[in-house]
Amino acid sequence: MADTVQYAVTDSLAVVTLNRPDAMNALDTATKEALRDALTEAGGDGGVRAVLLTGTGRAFCVGQDLKEHVRSLAAEDGAGGAAGPGSAMRTVADHYNPITLAIASMPKPVVAGVNGVATGAGLGFALAADYRVVAESASFNTAFAAIGLGADSGLSWSLPRAVGPARAAELLLMPRRVDAAEAERLGIAQRVVPDGELPAVAREVALAFAAGPTVAYAAIKRAMAFGGSHSLAETVELEAALQREAGASADHRAAVASFVAKERPVFEGR
Repeated sequence: MADTVQYAVTDSLAVVTLNRPDAMNALDTATKEALRDALTEAGGDGGVRAVLLTGTGRAFCVGQDLKEHVRSLAAEDGAGGAAGPGSAMRTVADHYNPITLAIASMPKPVVAGVNGVATGAGLGFALAADYRVVAESASFNTAFAAIGLGADSGLSWSLPRAVGPARAAELLLMPRRVDAAEAERLGIAQRVVPDGELPAVAREVALAFAAGPTVAYAAIKRAMAFGGSHSLAETVELEAALQREAGASADHRAAVASFVAKERPVFEGR
């Protein structure tokens, strides 16, 4: 794994940290590959019950490394087009899509600790997470249209669901800076905290998820994703199936026993 992405697991929590502070955590190929691999590892590790995604320095992630992108465009255009038409944008299918899906679809909660600027794909990754803790100085920007691109990293799907279709269209078609306070009002941020408190609060939230009913969390995430594009009848049918699975879990049985005994439940994630 590249040095630009740090990965550590403690107390059933995987912490994935973008670590290119001098480049505002811009995404070059090595970083994209390392981030994709780290999230895939976290999603498939049965010992990991929650994930915290954050960054170092003054940015969460400003999206694509445009210096690298310029080189990719030059390779695409030069030497008789040896790189092939559209080659610079293959990164969307190779990197951005897998990263977004790894965050959104893993069967465990993902917390985004947004420590600073989140632009383009950085905003997409934050919105793919289940819960966003945001530093007061952080800001968000869709950015894509400003450089002549459409949306990627799931923003055309996640942003309307967070802020509503009309406001999402505004933010995508007319990119602008959205500060943390506005982000909280719009529904992009669930919690805004002073900058100095961000690391501790984001970790506290993620650890609470890591100590929670993992099977139930997975069922909730799956049902919500399914319900967004299916009918009520189809969704309640899936809910019934997922509820049977959750109802058979050791955590459900233990939690019911704890409730009857007037004790605090201890979840083991199974």
